Amino acid sequence: MIARPQLPVLPDLLVEEQVRHALLEDLGRAGDITTQAVIARERTATASLRAREPGVLAGMAFARAAFRLIDPAIRFEARVEDGAALSPGEEVALLSGPAQGLLSAERVALNYLMHLSGVASTTARFAREIAHTTARITCTRKTMPGLRAAEKYAVRLGGGSSHRFGLDDAILIKDNHVAVAGGVRPAIRAARAYAGHLLRIEVEVDTLEQCEEALLEGPDVILLDNMKPALLSVAVALNRKHSGLGIDDYPKDRRRIQLEASGNVSLETVRDIAETGVDYISTSKITMAAPTLDLGLDIAIL
Repeated sequence: MIARPQLPVLPDLLVEEQVRHALLEDLGRAGDITTQAVIARERTATASLRAREPGVLAGMAFARAAFRLIDPAIRFEARVEDGAALSPGEEVALLSGPAQGLLSAERVALNYLMHLSGVASTTARFAREIAHTTARITCTRKTMPGLRAAEKYAVRLGGGSSHRFGLDDAILIKDNHVAVAGGVRPAIRAARAYAGHLLRIEVEVDTLEQCEEALLEGPDVILLDNMKPALLSVAVALNRKHSGLGIDDYPKDRRRIQLEASGNVSLETVRDIAETGVDYISTSKITMAAPTLDLGLDIAIL
């Protein structure tokens, strides 16, 4: 029996640092002057955080931190946790405590919840489209500045996987690297000479000719950029053929190189791409273009 992967967890310290910056940005130089002007400090309230449309929940730690940092007296009771499938009207959390704090933290908490739940929900839609294949949907470095860790966390909650996190955790040889290095094979050889044994190497190719060159050098992953499904199928067949050849400079373990498809990926095209037999499909649609998920905070004065 194959064990299910555990849900991802973001460190509290990382979450708190992000939320603290967001609150400081919102509070500005004088704090929430509207709430200070019209709500008495002794006033308390309850609030219900609810989903207004279906989707996948992500960002509860950020919402919880926003209310706690504004006022530790606020009580945040989660009704569901990250990764849950939400129905319209479903209560996500019940809050109670000082009304000023509830109102001042509301926007930052909802910003994180709506955006990250949107990323998780969009990823889930892509993942469902290719669930009948062995391909996985993956995000890349195309993330909103300052939100990379949070967005990659939300992608995983939606059933996707993460590409490299930054420039320092994997070697990805792009087309411009290939051009400057003098070709696919020289670029891969230079990368292998530089990399340690734990560092993976991926190379981007635009044509089947470049793909064959890369296969002879045996990187860990070949990124097939902007290829139509017909060409992707040919590349998959070439990879299977090369994995069984006794080529002198081919990696000794004769492993099959993993193939990643990228470019022009949408909900309308992802199924056809996955059915070619590629291992991964990377797209910025699940991070940069994900619509927010509508959640709201309904408040009542005690």
